[in-house]
Amino acid sequence: MTTASFTGAAAQPMAAERGISLYRAIWRWHFFAGLLVIPFMISLALTGGLYLFNDEIDDTVFAYRNIVPVGAERLSPSAIVATAVESVPGSAAVSYRTPAGADRSARVTVGIGKARLLVFVDPYTGAVLDRVAPSEEFNQVVEDLHSLDYFGKSVEKIIEIVAGFAILLVFTGIYLWWPRQQTGGVLTVRGTPARRVFWRDLHAVTGIGAGLLIVFLAFSGLLWSGYWGATVNGKLTAMGLGYPAALWDEVPSSGKVSTDVLPRANWLMENAPVPASSGDPAEPVGVDRAVAIADAAGMLPGYELAIPLDETGVYTAAIFPADLARERTIHIDQYSGKPLVDIAFGDYPALGKAIEWSINVHKGQEWGRFNQLLMLGACIAIVLVSLSAVVMWWKRRPAGQIGVPPMPPRRSVYVGLWLMAILFGLAFPLTGIAIVVMVVLDQLLMRIPTARRRLS
Repeated sequence: MTTASFTGAAAQPMAAERGISLYRAIWRWHFFAGLLVIPFMISLALTGGLYLFNDEIDDTVFAYRNIVPVGAERLSPSAIVATAVESVPGSAAVSYRTPAGADRSARVTVGIGKARLLVFVDPYTGAVLDRVAPSEEFNQVVEDLHSLDYFGKSVEKIIEIVAGFAILLVFTGIYLWWPRQQTGGVLTVRGTPARRVFWRDLHAVTGIGAGLLIVFLAFSGLLWSGYWGATVNGKLTAMGLGYPAALWDEVPSSGKVSTDVLPRANWLMENAPVPASSGDPAEPVGVDRAVAIADAAGMLPGYELAIPLDETGVYTAAIFPADLARERTIHIDQYSGKPLVDIAFGDYPALGKAIEWSINVHKGQEWGRFNQLLMLGACIAIVLVSLSAVVMWWKRRPAGQIGVPPMPPRRSVYVGLWLMAILFGLAFPLTGIAIVVMVVLDQLLMRIPTARRRLS
């Protein structure tokens, strides 16, 4: 009996030490991950929150070029396109966006070489309302800042790392938040802003409240990342789970994909091939006929019509609206006027539909105003969690030091965490590499006190 009691008594401190070690190790990882991504998280939340209301911004700030007085009769599409081209000497029409409503302008994209310019035209009077480069259009600037594409394609890969770390922060945060005999700081915020406990509780309670939304935003945002998103898109297509590739089996291919001819395409269709026209080059159907064909097919007003730039090009009518059921892409032979490929949301495979749905929710487009406000709430929560983390860290940081959380008593706890990091890295490779860098940094910081003791 005595031996058993001593054994049990010895086991309790060991178990407690293991628990403390795990808590401190995860706390350190949570700290380092947050330190690396907080600036990006705040940027993503601010730009994302702004982009949720892109339509409202267009209808107010840029109403002068988007909203027009309703006239008696619209000009023909070809006349609108000709007006836009004439306003930019030496240019050629690249695409034509039909008016989305009776009081909406038409938009023509013209090009000189590889340069592009958006020309907004009153469809009733033919007046040119504005001209702006696609990269300088306000909502495009916000989107490019959000994706970091504004700084170049190589920089945007950081988004994958940030999104992966956001997922890591949520799950490590849940572990750190989990109630351990305390009552405060679980669902309530203690103290006042003058005290560190207030910011700690605010950080924890806000994080746990918005955790699932943050994970959703991070995971759905990964679909746009330069490496992970492109890899998933390619693999789904190869496995027949992306766009229905069989629809292109009996039509000639141009060697181009959707993003080569359209200003934008949805995630699933961006790498879908564009077919080629075949027929008598002397008798093209023209823009007016192409628009009439797309209208007769039931395209939602406001669709983009890519104009063929060579003899094998096709007219591509495409729209990706908030109402997923109205998504549509039609490739029209420029000579016969025959639709070569006609694909709608209902033609997507189940997984493709699920992905497009998640992207729609991410952009705040699925449930109207509720969806916008829900995503805006998540963005506000991200900013609040990030800022409270900074304040909390600053208040506990010893003067002149970084204030890294204490090392775990038992370093062996890192073995299990390394295995989890490897599995996470296999799923998200760029984030996995960043985790390796983070862990190496952690190990180096662990060795600094030891080295100092040896030198003293």
